[in-house]
Amino acid sequence: MKILRNVLMSLSLLTLAACGFHLRGSDLQDVRFGFRSIYLKTQGETPFVAELRRTLTKNKMEPVATTAQAELVLEIVSEKTTKQILSLSGSGRVREYQLGYRVSLRAYDQQRVEWLPQDDVQLTRVLTYDDAVILAKEQEEAQLYKDMRADAVAQTVRRLMRANPQQE
Repeated sequence: MKILRNVLMSLSLLTLAACGFHLRGSDLQDVRFGFRSIYLKTQGETPFVAELRRTLTKNKMEPVATTAQAELVLEIVSEKTTKQILSLSGSGRVREYQLGYRVSLRAYDQQRVEWLPQDDVQLTRVLTYDDAVILAKEQEEAQLYKDMRADAVAQTVRRLMRANPQQE
């Protein structure tokens, strides 16, 4: 019985590997950028900025300390989270929330030539809510925001990979 289980597990793993399955977050490997150095112009060291720095560093693109050292400046214009009531129960209690996360950014070089025009990375998730499990729902909400932040970092890196100077 144990041998059969091990064989089935091995076949399952082999099938997943053969179909091209990758764990979430593992798709940002062997990243190639069209620039050699980057400066992150931000309004503070938010969790998004810290995760973006880590991701860039992991992909051999160490952010520099000043704009003079950078070939490209990535400006994080704004970062915002939202929480709106999506649906109510018959008794008027909240049943679902819509969580939102938006990062506005743009990229330009030393001559202020746009590489990425100002654009938003927008993500939404639905959080079901129940008063009976408030602590669990708070943790789930925090995890959803963390996941959206990670997705926004991945989208930002993908945009940077495709970034080129805009022709006027």
